[in-house]
Amino acid sequence: MTRRPRRVVPAVVVALVLCVLAVLVVVSLIQRLTGAREWVSYDSIATRLHDTTWGSVWVLGVGVVIIVLGLVLLAAAALPGKPVVLALESGDGIEAGITRRSLRHALADAAGRVEGLDKTRVRLRSKKIHVAGHTRHGIERTAQEVGEAVADRLDRIKPATVPRLRTSLRPIGHGGER
Repeated sequence: MTRRPRRVVPAVVVALVLCVLAVLVVVSLIQRLTGAREWVSYDSIATRLHDTTWGSVWVLGVGVVIIVLGLVLLAAAALPGKPVVLALESGDGIEAGITRRSLRHALADAAGRVEGLDKTRVRLRSKKIHVAGHTRHGIERTAQEVGEAVADRLDRIKPATVPRLRTSLRPIGHGGER
């Protein structure tokens, strides 16, 4: 049930760049055929390209940029991203999932209900859940209560794989936060 994100942003960027280039070529050709003043002069581009040699620093620089951009786009397409939907325990043959955002909010809500805890922040990793916050009470006791509250919420949500839980709390100072 784990659903990975679609790589929409790189695809849209490439499509927009290619579309802009195609429109510029078409507009330039129409302007050239009608005799109108050209936005992008074909003659100036042709002259500049004709005067450029393969050993030119510009050719090398543009080639390196295009290769790096191609490798970045290839990596974005090939490598899996963070899961968008995390699988829950299946019951009665029904598959279900929860979004990372919903899980993060549910765990932050559970941790935020612990007395004396302020500014709760939950980060989800593939194998770890990190809960951070500020406390007005003893750090050890509050960390244990936060761990129990988050573990209880995880037991109720029942994700297919339960990551390790880590808490890091800071005391709130008398003159505000430290």
